[in-house]
Amino acid sequence: MLSIITVNFRQLDVTLELVKSLMKFAPEDSEWIIVDNGSQKDISVILEKLDPRVKVIVSKENLGFAGGNNLGIEASKGDFLFFINNDTVVTESSFEPLLKSLEDEKVGMVCPKIHYYYTPNTIQYSGFTDINPFTGRNSVIGEREQDQGQYDNIKKTYFGHGAAMMLRRKVVEEVGGIPEAFFLYYEEMDWCKKIRKAGYEIQYNGNAMILHKESISVGKLSPLKEYYMTRNRILFMYRNYPIFYFIGFLLFFMILSFPKRYVFLLNKDKKLNIALRAGLLSALLYLFNKSMAQPKDGLKYA
Repeated sequence: MLSIITVNFRQLDVTLELVKSLMKFAPEDSEWIIVDNGSQKDISVILEKLDPRVKVIVSKENLGFAGGNNLGIEASKGDFLFFINNDTVVTESSFEPLLKSLEDEKVGMVCPKIHYYYTPNTIQYSGFTDINPFTGRNSVIGEREQDQGQYDNIKKTYFGHGAAMMLRRKVVEEVGGIPEAFFLYYEEMDWCKKIRKAGYEIQYNGNAMILHKESISVGKLSPLKEYYMTRNRILFMYRNYPIFYFIGFLLFFMILSFPKRYVFLLNKDKKLNIALRAGLLSALLYLFNKSMAQPKDGLKYA
């Protein structure tokens, strides 16, 4: 059985659109687990009456992307787990190619091609390049290209995309759930690192496709996103690269990357600039106390 897991954060209308697409295209033998993060009102009555496959899990506390999905894992029963953002819409090709990929035991995670929802023939994701250990940067393959079938292939990739990831349950049981130290952003990249270290491949399957509204939860440019992207970029590098590379990255970040971003945001929005500095401070504090607790200090930017 396939368990489809998504997290809702005060976006009922967005989640309803996802559910309606699942009603058209999801396998009959599937369950749809919706984790209502930071729940303010009972939405289960609205969602569960749409289809018997819907199951709403209520969390009064906002557990973030990682914690919310991990709550969904606990409630799920499927042999296969498909994590999708609530701001996505599935298509006829969203499932079968991914399930086919996971028949190969060496594949630990598989992701579909992702198109932008509002420009449906424009590619958002068709794989990731590796991260440069000194800059902490990588590239999205095919991003903003028009889809002419150039990425209708199946290949290994360095990282999956958090908007749509399918795994076998036994892989999750082996490597653990999504790392909750990040709360929001970079958690799927850290997870991919763990999966690859366990000996599995991350695969991109261009025969499968979903549509993604992108950053609808936090906004394309928001204090919340600025805080966590800054904080978690540093944490990710610290957790996944040898000290020699990490020191080189930190020097690059402090001397070049951070000042450039600071100046860029200076004339954009004071709140963004404050969030940038707070993200850096939070990351530096993390390095000293090495706490794995959720970064609650970032929630004030929500």
